[in-house]
Amino acid sequence: MAASNASAIARRSKQTAQVKRVVGTAFAHLVLTVVSIGFALPFVWMISSSLKTQAQVFIFPPRWIPRPMLWSNYAELLGVWQFGVYIRNSLTIAVPSLIGAVLSCSLAAYAFARLRGYGRNVLFAMVLVTMMLPYPVTMIPLFLLFKQLGWVNTYLPMIVPSFFAFGGFYIFLLRQFFLGISPELSDAAKIDGCGQFGIYWRIIMPLAKPALATVALFDFMGNWNDLLGPLIYINSMSKYTLALGLAGLRAVRSSMTPWHLLMAGSIVVALPPMILFFTAQKLFIQGIVVTGIKG
Repeated sequence: MAASNASAIARRSKQTAQVKRVVGTAFAHLVLTVVSIGFALPFVWMISSSLKTQAQVFIFPPRWIPRPMLWSNYAELLGVWQFGVYIRNSLTIAVPSLIGAVLSCSLAAYAFARLRGYGRNVLFAMVLVTMMLPYPVTMIPLFLLFKQLGWVNTYLPMIVPSFFAFGGFYIFLLRQFFLGISPELSDAAKIDGCGQFGIYWRIIMPLAKPALATVALFDFMGNWNDLLGPLIYINSMSKYTLALGLAGLRAVRSSMTPWHLLMAGSIVVALPPMILFFTAQKLFIQGIVVTGIKG
């Protein structure tokens, strides 16, 4: 009798725990759903406004489904406002800069992580110090330097520095990831006759895909959305990037701003980074947590 009572009590306790777990999970999902809707509403409004006329943008209460949907706003944006040219210009900067940042910063990070030499830690500390310098501190000296080189009104000031390990944060991120990779792999490669560059290219780089994807994503988004750099160095409208073109849609008087086209331009600017993020989401998250294989 006592055994049956104990069994019944244990069964009820288990059922109660299951009910609590289900209720807790349902409540957590409900809260996350509400918060997600709150975060998504501005983006949904931006998409909706990009398909409206100028007069319909600020109607209250907002009309979430435009009638009619003006897909011609995007055609006007890419044609009359030359956003197709701005997309090409932004890619001209973002793609070479991405390649340069990944290659140069990974080389520097490999040197700090695996090579032994006098003053290595001091040099790495200097790299970390550069992360603390705000851009306005170096903005004028860099502009004077690039002006002396004759690079003003070209894309070179925004591309060339990335090939010289200009990103201190990228070096730090990659170095921390490389330190998590088992040194025994490098030792085995040395026994097989592999040099330092061979170890870097054939062993470290394939294992560091998550960290490299993180660096690539950050660098692409930084250059794709950059306004200050092109604003300083670019003078010709034919060389404007997407950020400059989007800023150009803002008229001197706010009442004259084509808000429906501005929303369409914002969609054009936001779409490539979103696609890139969701495509490489798994690698990106692995790179952020800086995981590595254990020796």
